[in-house]
Amino acid sequence: MKKLEIVGFKRANLGKKESKDLRAEGLIPSVLYGGGEQIHFSAPTILFRDLLYTPDAYEVTLNIEGEIRKAILQDTQFHPVNDALLHADFLEITDKPIKVNVPLKFVGNSPGVIKGGKLVQKLRKITLRGQAENIPDFVEVSIEGLDLGKSVRVAEVNVENVEILNSKSLPIATIDIPRSLRGK
Repeated sequence: MKKLEIVGFKRANLGKKESKDLRAEGLIPSVLYGGGEQIHFSAPTILFRDLLYTPDAYEVTLNIEGEIRKAILQDTQFHPVNDALLHADFLEITDKPIKVNVPLKFVGNSPGVIKGGKLVQKLRKITLRGQAENIPDFVEVSIEGLDLGKSVRVAEVNVENVEILNSKSLPIATIDIPRSLRGK
């Protein structure tokens, strides 16, 4: 996984009013859980940009008042009207397995696409469970053997040292047959 650092400050007061005041100052109220105790903290909004607006999975180094913790972004809450980030939840990386959505990357040339078919991506990310050091940046999916009308499924993907949580029969990508070739 890619790495990113977020510097935060512990929150003395919890609650709706305090959270609203933090957001007005340009800070995002956040919580870190999964280790021993929950840590409530806030961090500048600008630090979340690279973490949120990318398909990549990140291992986040949280520097909370000098205390370093490794975590992954578990959940976010956005404002329903203006899409501003309201809250972020982080899961601390321990020796337990973690569950992460990892982007898919297609490699190879498909004979179906060369014949005029269209590659339709059904899944953008795949869910993996395993130790943090075994989680890859992306999962490569080969489309070398896909002809017109064929699909590649989750069962055909192999990732070392991690478990794939998606249904094995779920299609990842399909080669659609163009209308001009359907009757032939």
